[in-house]
Amino acid sequence: MAREVSAKDNHDSPPAPLFDPVELTEWSFYRALIAEFIATLLFLYVTVLTVIGYKSHVGDDCGGLDHLGIAWAFGGMIFILAYCIADISYGHINPAVTFGSLLARKVSLIRAVMYMVAQCLGAISGAGIVKSFQKGYYERNGGGANMVSHGYSKGAGLGAEIIGTFVLVYTVFSATDPKRKAKDSNAPIVYCNESKVLAPLSIGFAVFMVHLATIPITGTGINPARSFGAAVIYNKAEAWDDHWIFWVGPFIGATIAALYHRFVMSAGAA
Repeated sequence: MAREVSAKDNHDSPPAPLFDPVELTEWSFYRALIAEFIATLLFLYVTVLTVIGYKSHVGDDCGGLDHLGIAWAFGGMIFILAYCIADISYGHINPAVTFGSLLARKVSLIRAVMYMVAQCLGAISGAGIVKSFQKGYYERNGGGANMVSHGYSKGAGLGAEIIGTFVLVYTVFSATDPKRKAKDSNAPIVYCNESKVLAPLSIGFAVFMVHLATIPITGTGINPARSFGAAVIYNKAEAWDDHWIFWVGPFIGATIAALYHRFVMSAGAA
């Protein structure tokens, strides 16, 4: 049965304080950091293995994965991991999502910085595990590092990262909007804990769609931790040549998404 929507349901949550030192004394804060670290580690482990597995079979008669399979691996892992840790750390698993959440005042500066550190360390660890298991395949097949593909300019790569991250962060904000939960609770369909399943599913599907579009251009970053972890462990010149694109692009895309959500889509703009 649909519940009645209160006035409170139709308003955004109060903004998080910019500085909240009390967080540093709470176990829930450190539990969230651990969750982000482990989730990003698992994300890099599965996805980097998928990428190098695909590259190792390019040109083989047996075929193997194609871009569609890689896109499913990235989108599916985000769906799984976001579902698992959403109640603990909001399931960011991406510094661009964390940065957008900071701009939207959904997390404090302290939490945002520590999340990004945990995500980057998790990404390095995940890529490092892959290299330790399959060093030969890893080295020969680029280590899953993001690079601007031959035939594309740096501007094209930057644009792909900006637009791709905008799609992702815009989806995150829309899927987790408390006003949307209020509307969904009156829809003629049964939801499992309202948006607990639908939010990770829509976010994972956004990651899947962006990968389909941009794998040929940059290998699809849209996640600075993913790009950074793979580059650190692979550590070849080609992995660093265009690396700035995979930080600047996602942060610009996240900024645009946060501003669009705040001033166009949010009730605060009314």
